Amino acid sequence: MSKEQLHEIVSEMREELQGLSDYIYENPELGLNEYKSSQAHVDLLRKHGFDVEYPYLGFDTAFKATFDSGKEGPTVAYLSEYDALPGIGHGCGHNMLGTVDTGAGIALSKVVGETGGRVVVLGTPAEETDGVKVDMANADTFDDVDVALCTHPSDQNLMSNVSLAMEALEFEFFGKTAHAAGAPWEGINALDAAINMFNMVNAGRQQLRPDARVHGIIAEGGVAANIIPEYTRVQFYVRSLDINYLQEVKDMVIRSAEAASSAAGTTMKYNYFEKSYYNMITNQKLSDTYNANAADLGIEMIDAGEDLSGSIDMGNVSQVVPSIHSYYEITDGVPTAGHTVEFREATRTEFGYKAMMRTVEILARTGFDVITKPELLAEITEEFNKIEKVN
Repeated sequence: MSKEQLHEIVSEMREELQGLSDYIYENPELGLNEYKSSQAHVDLLRKHGFDVEYPYLGFDTAFKATFDSGKEGPTVAYLSEYDALPGIGHGCGHNMLGTVDTGAGIALSKVVGETGGRVVVLGTPAEETDGVKVDMANADTFDDVDVALCTHPSDQNLMSNVSLAMEALEFEFFGKTAHAAGAPWEGINALDAAINMFNMVNAGRQQLRPDARVHGIIAEGGVAANIIPEYTRVQFYVRSLDINYLQEVKDMVIRSAEAASSAAGTTMKYNYFEKSYYNMITNQKLSDTYNANAADLGIEMIDAGEDLSGSIDMGNVSQVVPSIHSYYEITDGVPTAGHTVEFREATRTEFGYKAMMRTVEILARTGFDVITKPELLAEITEEFNKIEKVN
């Protein structure tokens, strides 16, 4: 079995993979409600001989699909996303993202009968909101997985790199209503507490390291201008490249809320309104293998450095198993931001489809290398064992 045979296998899958991507494009579903999308992935995987747990981990739209060769060998996992955005549908391209990773798993499954090993495809809902990869990383999903791979459509071919750790904090302030004109002195203004908090957080930004991010909104600020607000609610995302420094930034935000509440005379409580995302730790040896396979197919992967644009739930996966999260261009040289109509439409172009199929092959080739080169897997594992992980 050779990589050239993988090329033929992938080429034969173009029609059904394009059909999967288009179907999910036409049926956009928000996180944890991806019923049609997850079912479409599951149907295709079962068609190709995978054993599928669906639902998985208590999530209706998550799945774990396994193809076991019955022979000894490593386990390669591909992670598929398929949630859409409110209003614009697949403006982040997850219709194509999931298709690529599912397609790579299917392609690799066609050769493990000879090479040995297992292929796992995980359906991972709600990346945009409350990513289920976090639950998978916290469970035993990756206990018997040797490497995990995920790719994302983009306007550039970018190497797997870093992402920001993130915590989502919600603060509630409780005061007392009063007539804002007739007897304001009888009120305790919860909006004052919220505004105080924003001012204190803004002042604290001066001392933050360059890799930290703090940004928030007033989700509820009162009901009428002539009523002293008795209740306000604010939400903040707190991010950092380093999980340990993230705790320092979070503490600063919480102290700001406490001081703001005290100054306004309110009471305060806080909680987490979304799951915490850990920083992405790219396994460099695995990434080098992916990049070399891309080069073999004529794709030069770009090193974007420490791109601090956001947070991904793949970061949590990278803390428990050697992982990469790379990006592939679908926009034909046109700079195009994600979460836009323009990016959504790029998933329906001929350039996008060709990029999709090429990336399926790159991922499959990378999995093939992991399974057939014991020395490579040993180096990947050694690197992973040396990294500092979240306790």
